[in-house]
Amino acid sequence: MNDIILVPPSKTLTTLDLRWNQIGAEGAQHIADALRTNTTLTTLNVGGNQIGAEGAQHIADELRTNTTLTTLNLRWNQIGAEGAQHIANALRTNTTLTTLNVDGNQIGAEGAQHIANALRTNSTLTTLDLSWNEIGAEGAQHIANALRTNTTLTTLHLSGNRIGAEGEQHITNALRTNTTLTTLHLDENEISAEGAQHIANALRANTTLTTLHLSGNRIGAEGAQHITNALRTNTTLTTLNLCWNKIGAEEAQHIANALRTNTTLTTLHLWYNEIGAEGAQHIADALRTNTTLTTLNLRWNQIGAEGAQHIADALRTNTTLTTVNLDGNRIGAEGAQHIANALRTNTTLTTLDLGWTVIDAEGAQHIADALRTNSTLTTLDLRANPIGTEGAQHIADALRTNKTLTTLPLYHNEVGDEIAQHIADALGRNISAKMG
Repeated sequence: MNDIILVPPSKTLTTLDLRWNQIGAEGAQHIADALRTNTTLTTLNVGGNQIGAEGAQHIADELRTNTTLTTLNLRWNQIGAEGAQHIANALRTNTTLTTLNVDGNQIGAEGAQHIANALRTNSTLTTLDLSWNEIGAEGAQHIANALRTNTTLTTLHLSGNRIGAEGEQHITNALRTNTTLTTLHLDENEISAEGAQHIANALRANTTLTTLHLSGNRIGAEGAQHITNALRTNTTLTTLNLCWNKIGAEEAQHIANALRTNTTLTTLHLWYNEIGAEGAQHIADALRTNTTLTTLNLRWNQIGAEGAQHIADALRTNTTLTTVNLDGNRIGAEGAQHIANALRTNTTLTTLDLGWTVIDAEGAQHIADALRTNSTLTTLDLRANPIGTEGAQHIADALRTNKTLTTLPLYHNEVGDEIAQHIADALGRNISAKMG
């Protein structure tokens, strides 16, 4: 605790991270006292310290006059609705704070209302994280009301708040008129297909949202279709996260159809769904003509070797994808061969994740053969595959000629120390060559 008191004399400290130190309300008061005279600190993280509402009040009192702090992290501090009110009161007069994280504080709908009221007058906050705060549909309505008049907030996190379709509708209604929000996180909110329809309707009218996270919402086939229908006309969304949504092959086809006409989406996350080989084929078919998607995440989708072949076929003609993640798909040696064959001609892919894909020594040899001629891949993830010493040797041999690969995770692969050192040396040479 005494170390905290040393903060005021520092003339150079700009970032202070005191996460998970059990400082409590007393420690928060010491920090507040330091903020009174400190003129250099811009980032303060006191997450996970059980400061409670009292500690939040100490911090908030100093925020009213502090003119240097721009980022404040209060996540997991049990501040509750009362603590949220103290922070909200500070936001009404503070003119420097741009990022605020109160994730996991059980502020509820009441606390959300306090924050929302402050957002109506605050003109500096750009990023707000209210995730895992049990705000529910009522709290979402308060935030939505604030979004109608607030003109500075660009990033909003509301994940894990059980807002449901009703709360999500409040938010999306606000998106029809809000013209500043660019990033919205609504993961794990039980919005279902009905909520997905509300979002789709908003996407047709909203022209500023670029990033949308909807993972873990069980939107299913119907919900996925609503979203993908909106993607056909939306021209601003660049990143879409639909992970953990029980999306199967049918839904993957809807997404693929949207990718054929959408010209703005650059990043698509579909991990932890159930698209299978058939769904992978639908996505792959769309990739042959799509010229904007650069990042595709299909990890843990049960696509198997057949699905890997479809993706590999697309990689032969696609010239825009730079990152592909097939982690956890059990493609085996056969799937690895398909991917390796594509790597011989593909000249745009820079990052490939094949972790947890049951690639053995034979599969590693296929990948190694491709590395001898591929000159664009810089990151290859092969972690947690049974390649063993033999497979690692194939990779090590390939790195004698490959000059572009700089990152190669191989942990949980039972690779011998000697071969691991050979690989590390080769990667080190590539990194040095790239930097030199």
